[in-house]
Amino acid sequence: MELAGEDDAFAVREAESRCSAVDPVAPGVATARGIKAPETLAYTRRICRLIGTCESDVAAASALVRTAGRDRTGTVAVRARDVRGLAGVDTQAAERRLGGRLVDQGFDVDLDDPDNTLVALFSSGLAALGWLEAETVRDFTARKPTDKPFFQPGSMAPMDARALANIAGAAPGARLLDPMCGTGGILVEAGLAGAAVVGVDAQAKMVRGTRRNLSAYLGDGSVLRGDATRLPVADGSFDGAVLDAPYGRQSKVAGSSLSDLVGGTLSELRRVAPRAVLVGDRVWSDAAEAAGWTVADRFDRRVHASLTRHVHVLK
Repeated sequence: MELAGEDDAFAVREAESRCSAVDPVAPGVATARGIKAPETLAYTRRICRLIGTCESDVAAASALVRTAGRDRTGTVAVRARDVRGLAGVDTQAAERRLGGRLVDQGFDVDLDDPDNTLVALFSSGLAALGWLEAETVRDFTARKPTDKPFFQPGSMAPMDARALANIAGAAPGARLLDPMCGTGGILVEAGLAGAAVVGVDAQAKMVRGTRRNLSAYLGDGSVLRGDATRLPVADGSFDGAVLDAPYGRQSKVAGSSLSDLVGGTLSELRRVAPRAVLVGDRVWSDAAEAAGWTVADRFDRRVHASLTRHVHVLK
Protein backbone atom coordinates (compact mmCIF):
# COMPACT_ATOMS: atom_id res chain seq x y z
CA MET A 1 0.00 0.00 0.00
CA GLU A 2 1.22 3.48 -0.81
CA LEU A 3 0.15 5.75 2.04
CA ALA A 4 -0.80 9.40 1.63
CA GLY A 5 -0.03 12.36 3.87
CA GLU A 6 2.84 12.60 6.33
CA ASP A 7 1.37 10.77 9.34
CA ASP A 8 1.86 7.07 8.63
CA ALA A 9 0.43 5.97 11.98
CA PHE A 10 -2.86 7.70 11.19
CA ALA A 11 -2.91 6.33 7.63
CA VAL A 12 -2.29 2.82 8.94
CA ARG A 13 -5.08 3.19 11.49
CA GLU A 14 -7.49 4.15 8.72
CA ALA A 15 -6.29 1.31 6.48
CA GLU A 16 -6.98 -1.15 9.30
CA SER A 17 -10.68 -0.37 8.83
CA ARG A 18 -10.43 -2.26 5.50
CA CYS A 19 -7.79 -4.89 6.35
CA SER A 20 -7.16 -7.71 8.79
CA ALA A 21 -3.57 -6.56 9.39
CA VAL A 22 -1.44 -3.61 8.27
CA ASP A 23 2.32 -3.38 8.79
CA PRO A 24 4.35 -0.26 7.92
CA VAL A 25 7.62 -1.27 6.21
CA ALA A 26 9.07 2.11 5.15
CA PRO A 27 7.95 5.75 5.20
CA GLY A 28 4.79 5.93 3.08
CA VAL A 29 4.69 2.17 2.42
CA ALA A 30 2.86 -0.64 4.24
CA THR A 31 1.91 -4.25 3.64
CA ALA A 32 -1.56 -5.53 4.44
CA ARG A 33 -3.66 -8.68 4.48
CA GLY A 34 -7.36 -9.36 4.16
CA ILE A 35 -8.14 -6.19 2.20
CA LYS A 36 -11.80 -5.46 1.45
CA ALA A 37 -13.26 -2.46 -0.42
CA PRO A 38 -10.15 -0.25 -0.20
CA GLU A 39 -11.21 2.27 -2.86
CA THR A 40 -12.79 4.67 -0.36
CA LEU A 41 -9.73 5.06 1.87
CA ALA A 42 -8.52 8.65 2.21
CA TYR A 43 -4.92 8.19 3.34
CA THR A 44 -4.02 5.31 0.99
CA ARG A 45 -3.25 6.05 -2.66
CA ARG A 46 -2.95 2.63 -4.24
CA ILE A 47 -3.02 -1.05 -3.34
CA CYS A 48 -0.81 -3.62 -5.09
CA ARG A 49 -0.33 -7.37 -4.96
CA LEU A 50 3.17 -7.61 -3.53
CA ILE A 51 5.94 -9.18 -5.60
CA GLY A 52 8.63 -8.45 -3.04
CA THR A 53 10.82 -5.87 -1.36
CA CYS A 54 14.47 -4.99 -1.90
CA GLU A 55 17.02 -2.23 -1.43
CA SER A 56 15.82 1.17 -2.54
CA ASP A 57 17.65 1.38 -5.86
CA VAL A 58 16.86 0.63 -9.48
CA ALA A 59 19.36 -2.22 -9.85
CA ALA A 60 17.86 -4.17 -6.94
CA ALA A 61 14.34 -3.55 -8.23
CA SER A 62 15.37 -4.74 -11.69
CA ALA A 63 16.70 -7.99 -10.26
CA LEU A 64 13.47 -8.49 -8.29
CA VAL A 65 11.26 -8.07 -11.35
CA ARG A 66 13.23 -10.57 -13.44
CA THR A 67 10.58 -13.27 -13.12
CA ALA A 68 7.70 -11.15 -11.83
CA GLY A 69 5.44 -11.68 -14.84
CA ARG A 70 5.48 -15.44 -15.04
CA ASP A 71 1.85 -15.72 -13.90
CA ARG A 72 0.61 -12.76 -15.99
CA THR A 73 -0.61 -12.33 -19.56
CA GLY A 74 -1.49 -9.30 -21.66
CA THR A 75 0.10 -5.88 -21.92
CA VAL A 76 2.03 -4.04 -19.23
CA ALA A 77 3.01 -0.60 -18.01
CA VAL A 78 5.33 0.45 -15.19
CA ARG A 79 4.81 3.21 -12.65
CA ALA A 80 7.68 4.16 -10.38
CA ARG A 81 7.24 6.42 -7.37
CA ASP A 82 9.87 8.13 -5.24
CA VAL A 83 7.69 8.21 -2.14
CA ARG A 84 7.88 11.68 -0.56
CA GLY A 85 11.15 12.25 -2.44
CA LEU A 86 13.00 10.15 0.14
CA ALA A 87 14.84 7.74 -2.18
CA GLY A 88 16.36 10.15 -4.71
CA VAL A 89 15.53 7.72 -7.53
CA ASP A 90 15.13 8.79 -11.16
CA THR A 91 11.64 7.38 -11.64
CA GLN A 92 11.66 7.69 -15.43
CA ALA A 93 14.88 5.71 -15.63
CA ALA A 94 13.39 3.16 -13.26
CA GLU A 95 10.31 2.77 -15.43
CA ARG A 96 12.42 2.25 -18.55
CA ARG A 97 14.64 -0.35 -16.91
CA LEU A 98 11.84 -2.28 -15.27
CA GLY A 99 9.76 -2.08 -18.43
CA GLY A 100 12.72 -3.51 -20.35
CA ARG A 101 12.80 -6.46 -17.98
CA LEU A 102 9.13 -7.15 -18.70
CA VAL A 103 9.67 -6.83 -22.45
CA ASP A 104 12.44 -9.42 -22.12
CA GLN A 105 9.80 -11.73 -20.61
CA GLY A 106 7.65 -11.35 -23.72
CA PHE A 107 5.24 -8.60 -22.68
CA ASP A 108 4.05 -5.81 -24.93
CA VAL A 109 3.97 -2.32 -23.42
CA ASP A 110 0.73 -0.31 -23.41
CA LEU A 111 1.05 2.95 -21.50
CA ASP A 112 -2.57 4.04 -22.07
CA ASP A 113 -4.65 0.99 -21.16
CA PRO A 114 -2.46 -1.86 -19.93
CA ASP A 115 -3.78 -5.20 -18.74
CA ASN A 116 -1.20 -5.17 -15.94
CA THR A 117 0.52 -2.28 -14.16
CA LEU A 118 3.72 -2.87 -12.26
CA VAL A 119 4.14 -0.37 -9.40
CA ALA A 120 7.57 0.28 -7.89
CA LEU A 121 7.54 2.27 -4.66
CA PHE A 122 10.97 3.59 -3.68
CA SER A 123 11.20 4.89 -0.12
CA SER A 124 13.90 5.41 2.49
CA GLY A 125 15.88 2.18 2.77
CA LEU A 126 13.37 -0.03 0.94
CA ALA A 127 11.61 -0.53 -2.38
CA ALA A 128 8.38 -2.49 -2.75
CA LEU A 129 7.19 -3.87 -6.09
CA GLY A 130 3.72 -5.16 -6.89
CA TRP A 131 0.97 -5.47 -9.45
CA LEU A 132 -1.64 -2.73 -9.16
CA GLU A 133 -4.93 -4.00 -7.72
CA ALA A 134 -6.80 -0.79 -6.91
CA GLU A 135 -6.42 2.96 -6.71
CA THR A 136 -8.43 5.05 -4.30
CA VAL A 137 -10.78 7.74 -5.59
CA ARG A 138 -8.98 11.08 -5.11
CA ASP A 139 -11.93 13.44 -5.66
CA PHE A 140 -11.86 15.30 -2.33
CA THR A 141 -11.21 18.71 -3.91
CA ALA A 142 -14.57 18.41 -5.66
CA ARG A 143 -16.20 18.69 -2.22
CA LYS A 144 -14.33 21.62 -0.72
CA PRO A 145 -16.38 22.99 2.19
CA THR A 146 -16.67 26.42 0.58
CA ASP A 147 -18.17 24.87 -2.58
CA LYS A 148 -20.96 22.98 -0.82
CA PRO A 149 -24.55 24.25 -0.83
CA PHE A 150 -24.27 24.97 2.91
CA PHE A 151 -21.02 26.21 4.44
CA GLN A 152 -19.88 27.47 7.82
CA PRO A 153 -16.35 28.54 8.81
CA GLY A 154 -14.33 25.82 10.52
CA SER A 155 -15.75 22.98 8.43
CA MET A 156 -13.47 19.94 8.23
CA ALA A 157 -11.60 19.07 5.02
CA PRO A 158 -13.26 16.15 3.17
CA MET A 159 -10.12 14.00 3.20
CA ASP A 160 -9.93 14.15 7.00
CA ALA A 161 -13.68 13.66 7.34
CA ARG A 162 -13.47 10.51 5.19
CA ALA A 163 -10.61 9.09 7.26
CA LEU A 164 -12.44 9.68 10.54
CA ALA A 165 -15.61 8.12 9.18
CA ASN A 166 -13.67 5.08 7.98
CA ILE A 167 -11.94 4.63 11.34
CA ALA A 168 -15.36 4.78 13.01
CA GLY A 169 -16.59 1.97 10.75
CA ALA A 170 -18.11 3.62 7.68
CA ALA A 171 -18.45 0.94 4.99
CA PRO A 172 -21.16 -0.60 2.80
CA GLY A 173 -23.93 -1.93 5.02
CA ALA A 174 -22.81 -0.02 8.13
CA ARG A 175 -24.78 2.66 10.01
CA LEU A 176 -22.91 5.73 11.21
CA LEU A 177 -24.05 8.56 13.51
CA ASP A 178 -22.77 12.11 13.90
CA PRO A 179 -24.41 13.54 17.06
CA MET A 180 -23.20 17.13 16.41
CA CYS A 181 -23.29 17.08 12.65
CA GLY A 182 -22.76 20.79 11.91
CA THR A 183 -22.66 21.16 8.12
CA GLY A 184 -22.68 17.38 7.58
CA GLY A 185 -19.18 16.98 6.14
CA ILE A 186 -18.47 13.77 8.04
CA LEU A 187 -21.86 12.35 7.07
CA VAL A 188 -21.26 13.11 3.38
CA GLU A 189 -17.94 11.26 3.41
CA ALA A 190 -19.35 8.34 5.41
CA GLY A 191 -22.21 8.07 2.93
CA LEU A 192 -19.84 8.11 -0.05
CA ALA A 193 -17.92 5.29 1.67
CA GLY A 194 -21.15 3.27 1.57
CA ALA A 195 -22.60 3.78 5.05
CA ALA A 196 -26.16 4.70 5.94
CA VAL A 197 -25.89 7.98 7.85
CA VAL A 198 -27.83 9.82 10.54
CA GLY A 199 -27.00 13.26 11.88
CA VAL A 200 -28.23 15.14 14.94
CA ASP A 201 -27.72 18.82 15.76
CA ALA A 202 -29.20 21.20 18.32
CA GLN A 203 -29.48 24.09 15.85
CA ALA A 204 -32.26 24.19 13.31
CA LYS A 205 -29.98 26.10 10.93
CA MET A 206 -27.46 23.26 10.94
CA VAL A 207 -30.14 20.62 10.48
CA ARG A 208 -31.48 22.44 7.41
CA GLY A 209 -28.00 23.00 6.02
CA THR A 210 -26.90 19.40 6.52
CA ARG A 211 -30.01 18.19 4.74
CA ARG A 212 -29.07 20.37 1.77
CA ASN A 213 -25.54 18.96 1.68
CA LEU A 214 -26.67 15.34 2.03
CA SER A 215 -29.19 15.85 -0.73
CA ALA A 216 -26.52 17.30 -3.02
CA TYR A 217 -23.96 14.52 -2.52
CA LEU A 218 -25.85 11.45 -1.34
CA GLY A 219 -29.49 11.93 -2.25
CA ASP A 220 -30.52 10.56 1.15
CA GLY A 221 -29.59 10.43 4.82
CA SER A 222 -31.51 11.37 7.94
CA VAL A 223 -30.92 14.56 9.96
CA LEU A 224 -32.69 15.21 13.25
CA ARG A 225 -32.85 18.21 15.54
CA GLY A 226 -32.02 17.18 19.08
CA ASP A 227 -29.81 17.25 22.14
CA ALA A 228 -26.64 15.15 21.74
CA THR A 229 -26.81 14.24 25.43
CA ARG A 230 -30.30 12.75 24.92
CA LEU A 231 -30.13 11.22 21.47
CA PRO A 232 -33.48 10.37 19.88
CA VAL A 233 -32.28 6.94 18.68
CA ALA A 234 -32.56 3.40 20.01
CA ASP A 235 -29.92 1.48 21.97
CA GLY A 236 -27.32 -0.23 19.77
CA SER A 237 -28.73 1.20 16.54
CA PHE A 238 -25.38 2.19 14.98
CA ASP A 239 -22.13 0.50 14.07
CA GLY A 240 -20.08 3.58 14.85
CA ALA A 241 -20.14 7.31 15.53
CA VAL A 242 -17.96 10.37 14.98
CA LEU A 243 -18.14 13.27 17.43
CA ASP A 244 -16.42 16.50 16.35
CA ALA A 245 -16.68 18.38 19.64
CA PRO A 246 -17.08 22.18 19.69
CA TYR A 247 -13.79 24.04 19.56
CA GLY A 248 -13.01 26.67 22.17
CA ARG A 249 -16.55 27.75 22.84
CA GLN A 250 -19.44 26.91 25.13
CA SER A 251 -22.32 24.74 24.03
CA LYS A 252 -25.55 26.27 22.85
CA VAL A 253 -27.48 23.68 24.84
CA ALA A 254 -29.00 25.71 27.65
CA GLY A 255 -27.44 25.25 31.04
CA SER A 256 -24.55 23.02 29.91
CA SER A 257 -20.83 23.67 29.98
CA LEU A 258 -18.66 22.32 27.16
CA SER A 259 -17.34 19.59 29.47
CA ASP A 260 -20.87 18.58 30.43
CA LEU A 261 -21.91 18.52 26.80
CA VAL A 262 -19.00 16.38 25.63
CA GLY A 263 -19.21 14.03 28.61
CA GLY A 264 -22.96 13.61 28.25
CA THR A 265 -22.67 12.97 24.52
CA LEU A 266 -19.96 10.37 25.03
CA SER A 267 -22.19 8.57 27.54
CA GLU A 268 -25.02 8.55 25.00
CA LEU A 269 -22.75 7.24 22.27
CA ARG A 270 -21.86 4.30 24.51
CA ARG A 271 -25.55 3.46 24.51
CA VAL A 272 -26.00 3.54 20.74
CA ALA A 273 -22.69 2.37 19.18
CA PRO A 274 -19.83 -0.03 20.02
CA ARG A 275 -17.10 2.29 18.75
CA ALA A 276 -16.56 5.96 18.10
CA VAL A 277 -14.07 8.59 17.05
CA LEU A 278 -13.88 11.77 19.12
CA VAL A 279 -12.21 14.88 17.70
CA GLY A 280 -11.49 18.09 19.59
CA ASP A 281 -9.12 21.01 19.97
CA ARG A 282 -8.05 19.56 23.32
CA VAL A 283 -7.39 16.13 24.78
CA TRP A 284 -10.65 14.55 25.96
CA SER A 285 -9.24 11.20 27.14
CA ASP A 286 -10.39 11.65 30.75
CA ALA A 287 -13.94 12.49 29.66
CA ALA A 288 -14.02 9.49 27.34
CA GLU A 289 -12.84 7.10 30.04
CA ALA A 290 -15.29 8.59 32.56
CA ALA A 291 -18.07 7.81 30.08
CA GLY A 292 -16.97 4.17 29.93
CA TRP A 293 -14.87 4.19 26.76
CA THR A 294 -11.34 2.88 26.29
CA VAL A 295 -9.06 5.18 24.30
CA ALA A 296 -7.51 2.68 21.90
CA ASP A 297 -5.47 5.27 19.96
CA ARG A 298 -4.90 9.01 19.90
CA PHE A 299 -3.48 11.14 17.10
CA ASP A 300 -2.52 14.81 17.35
CA ARG A 301 -2.99 16.32 13.90
CA ARG A 302 -1.86 19.88 13.26
CA VAL A 303 -4.25 21.83 11.03
CA HIS A 304 -2.56 25.23 11.28
CA ALA A 305 -0.63 27.34 13.79
CA SER A 306 -3.65 27.89 16.05
CA LEU A 307 -5.40 24.51 15.72
CA THR A 308 -4.35 20.94 16.43
CA ARG A 309 -7.06 18.32 16.20
CA HIS A 310 -6.79 15.57 18.81
CA VAL A 311 -8.31 12.39 17.41
CA HIS A 312 -9.37 9.77 19.95
CA VAL A 313 -10.28 6.28 18.75
CA LEU A 314 -12.72 4.81 21.26
CA LYS A 315 -13.95 1.32 21.91
